[in-house]
Amino acid sequence: MQAAATSPLIDRLPVVRGSYKENAAMAPLTWFRVGGPADVLFVPRDADDLATFLAGCPADVPVLVVGVGSNLLVRDGGIAGVVIRLGSGFTAIEQVGDTQMRAGCAVPDVMLSKAALDAGLSGLEFYRGIPGALGGALRMNAGAYGRETKDVLVEAQAVTRAGDRVILSNADFGYSYRHSNVSDDLIFVSALFQAGPGERDEIEARMNDITSSREDSQPIKSRTGGSTFKNPGGTDPNGPKAWKLIDAAGCRGRVRGGAQVSEQHCNFLINTGNATATDLEGLGEEVRAQVKMTSGIDLQWEIKRVGREAGA
Repeated sequence: MQAAATSPLIDRLPVVRGSYKENAAMAPLTWFRVGGPADVLFVPRDADDLATFLAGCPADVPVLVVGVGSNLLVRDGGIAGVVIRLGSGFTAIEQVGDTQMRAGCAVPDVMLSKAALDAGLSGLEFYRGIPGALGGALRMNAGAYGRETKDVLVEAQAVTRAGDRVILSNADFGYSYRHSNVSDDLIFVSALFQAGPGERDEIEARMNDITSSREDSQPIKSRTGGSTFKNPGGTDPNGPKAWKLIDAAGCRGRVRGGAQVSEQHCNFLINTGNATATDLEGLGEEVRAQVKMTSGIDLQWEIKRVGREAGA
């Protein structure tokens, strides 16, 4: 007797109020503009819709959540299973009490800093210098200009793979440099941040300084993914910097296919127009090998690389 044909993935997924899309292009959703499609892309309507999906999604179906794609490299073979992208149902921002801000995890980091400015609250200016959304900032302890997410997070709300709602305190994250210890199965939906009173003019001046610094030092108008490698010295201002190691290794401007190490800031990889994900990841590995040979230091990827190799 012939076995029944396997049902398409989308037929195995629960009924939701949000949207499903099969064979969904991922390249337009990432800053690099490369990579293959997701088997299914799910955009939940709100946190309840997300919980419904996770509770009903078969346990053998891989699930991956992505943000605005600023720190993400999707490989050319695409992504198996379901990619979840939080949309407009996760973009609310509100002031809580006198000195706190609550924001949905699809809120771009820069918008949180702007909302704090509008409220006359200080301490969140550093988010002006971080490309990405708050969900990613929570998971990787994103930071810039002397501050990190761990310095301002009070608590975060998340949904488990089983569809349960949980609240995590700052301590629950086990934060270290560009890393948290929370389970990969948790999907963050909102977070509460601690700020402090400030003078609007001073807050705005600091944010303008951050903007100017980024424009002067980083290829922000290129197809890039932000900082490619973690600084081996972490947040130590006197520790080794990835860009200095890459420069000393002679990799500034190095090219592989359509990928290039930025001439402006050599800890940035650039899609010059026709790069593949294989070009970008391969160039990054070339840089790592060269730095290891010249300095003995193993650079660690900061960019998250996901999906299948081409042809896989």
